[in-house]
Amino acid sequence: MQKAIVTGGNKGIGLETTKILLGKGYKVTVIARDFSKFELKDHPNIKIKEFDMMEIDKIPQLIGSIDEVDILINNAGVMYTLPYDKYPKEKIDSIMNINLYAPIKMIEECAKYMQRKGGRIVNNASVSAHTGHPDIWYGMSKSALVNATISFAKLFEGKIILNSVAPSPVETDMQKSNSKERKEAFKQNVISKRFAEPKEIAKAIVWLATESPEYINGICLDINNGSYPR
Repeated sequence: MQKAIVTGGNKGIGLETTKILLGKGYKVTVIARDFSKFELKDHPNIKIKEFDMMEIDKIPQLIGSIDEVDILINNAGVMYTLPYDKYPKEKIDSIMNINLYAPIKMIEECAKYMQRKGGRIVNNASVSAHTGHPDIWYGMSKSALVNATISFAKLFEGKIILNSVAPSPVETDMQKSNSKERKEAFKQNVISKRFAEPKEIAKAIVWLATESPEYINGICLDINNGSYPR
């Protein structure tokens, strides 16, 4: 039975990704800070690891405690939506650690096994990687994650298939930090006049992680319902 890791797999897009992988017969290790409302904790093919992705230096120990895996989904992320000139350093450190440095460290550690046996990695980025964002540190962290996806894919030379997705806003807890006015304005820019559902993004992530052709490697898959055609 193949094995996967999903960071932030306890809710939102991560939870839907976990459900689809379980349905395909994978054993899934979910890494998150809070499992108090996690509905799958008793599933026989689930392992849970309580972990704060801020603790970058502890990621090697974390991965060392998990059975070797075939798939890594770097899904965990955070957004603060603060004005650029009122952004405290601790928030900058937090968003860059969770959105960028932790995924990179996860890639480095999982690659130690995957480069010998093969594997797939999918990073959850954002349309803001290409369009910018009012939370400039969020946009920058996601843009750098897309670049890291391309760079690592080239370094791994096909031994590991590594892609990213760039969703436009999704109906998750992250939207709580956006104003009603901004959310309504965005909906007017998409074809369907609604945000994406977490399951729609999860289906794309799992496709890249399991079924997509190996020639799809080092790309960023846009999932934005026409809000940023390119």
